[in-house]
Amino acid sequence: MTNAARLLKAFLSREESLGVSELSRRLGLGKSAVHRLLATLAAEGLVTRAESGGYRLGMVMFELGEAVRAHLDLHGAAGPVLVELRAQTGESSQVGVLDGDEVVYVDRLESTHSLRLFHETGRRVPLHCTSSGKVLLAAMPEERREAVVARGFTALTPHTIVEPDAVRAELATVRRRGWAEAIDEREIGVASLAAPVFGPGGDVVAAISVGAPVLRFLALPREHLVRCVVEAGEAVSRRLGWSPETERPANPSDPSSGRLEEPRHARV
Repeated sequence: MTNAARLLKAFLSREESLGVSELSRRLGLGKSAVHRLLATLAAEGLVTRAESGGYRLGMVMFELGEAVRAHLDLHGAAGPVLVELRAQTGESSQVGVLDGDEVVYVDRLESTHSLRLFHETGRRVPLHCTSSGKVLLAAMPEERREAVVARGFTALTPHTIVEPDAVRAELATVRRRGWAEAIDEREIGVASLAAPVFGPGGDVVAAISVGAPVLRFLALPREHLVRCVVEAGEAVSRRLGWSPETERPANPSDPSSGRLEEPRHARV
């Protein structure tokens, strides 16, 4: 693994391509070892053969770079909005992105209360029993969403929604009203409410949410909480380049579209 990473870093020199002999010299490895590494990396699309006969970085590396850039853009766009969202609600505020069948929280601010939820940045949680996960799952294209539903879900509490038709109905509600909530579904005593973050093209790229102990969550005026979270999602979306005037999701109520309604149309 270390040698594979060193080999990929060799391409930071920005030559158009590098041959086996040159890579062997730079890495201090035998040519046979370099050949094996290149074969493994090529099979994953990380490197590819150049017309010169050498190797260059593959398209997967470009895609990974774009993903890193997108996450950096998201962090910069979400930071000030999370500060405002926490100030408005007093509760923990976070941004989550889709990674496989899980949500990964890439940015988070803790509650101002002494009793708070401690979920570190980078934490992975399931899609079906978290508000952020429901937003991201509801926004998937129908084929992908159905594949996730078909794999089944684990009931983490008595309140977790796991029956396929019930999950579909819940996601349809999320798409219709433009936000999601989860109360006692992943962990008893924990609740959250999330709204989508749209990228420049109108696709959902993340979810922004507020989480709190259930008793405090239920004490918050629901209309106020929904408005705060939905407006936060819209604010991050605008900072990423989304505009409701120029990028309108088509047929938001169509379950096959994988689109959620625009934030400003969210319903309580």
